[in-house]
Amino acid sequence: MSARLVVLVSGAGTNLQAMLDGCADPAYGAQIVAVGADREGIEALARAERAGIPTFTHRVKDFPDRADWDQALTQSCAAARPDLIVLAGFMKLVGDQFLGAFGGRVINTHPALLPAFPGMHAVRDALDHGVKLTGCTLFLVDAGLDSGPTIAQAAVPVLDEDDEATLHERVKVAERSLLVETVGRMVRDGWAVAGRKVRIGP
Repeated sequence: MSARLVVLVSGAGTNLQAMLDGCADPAYGAQIVAVGADREGIEALARAERAGIPTFTHRVKDFPDRADWDQALTQSCAAARPDLIVLAGFMKLVGDQFLGAFGGRVINTHPALLPAFPGMHAVRDALDHGVKLTGCTLFLVDAGLDSGPTIAQAAVPVLDEDDEATLHERVKVAERSLLVETVGRMVRDGWAVAGRKVRIGP
């Protein structure tokens, strides 16, 4: 039986598309059952709709406060009965209620080798620091900023001629591959968390 995935998005949805392509193989072991967004009119929602996947949108500005938005997001995700929630370029921090409902089952990607360069400008920060190697991280979401336990990482060399755009593009290619491969392994083989260590497999 396929694992049920909910994917949350904010933009173009290239990570979502990679997940859709992965799930198209019956042997992958998962299906995307809903796609949620924090804004309307984005390409990621169009991708979901073209694939026939139900969508929902909750804009923070439509709610009295952040806790009410978090509650709505939690309820919409819960209605899809997910085994795993993937934040695929989702540009909002989820709150206490969301983590209380789904903690340990929410994964996110980051365009650096955490714990180095957390935050919104990871690629630029890595370039400015002069590192020779950066990459991407898949991690379990906790209440902090890019601070949850690491699930998987992939390295990307920094070239002398790189600028932020060229480096970010190569990181995104690695990120999509890492996301699809790792989520597939998690749903097929299971995973366990001990402290900050995540182990995939029986």
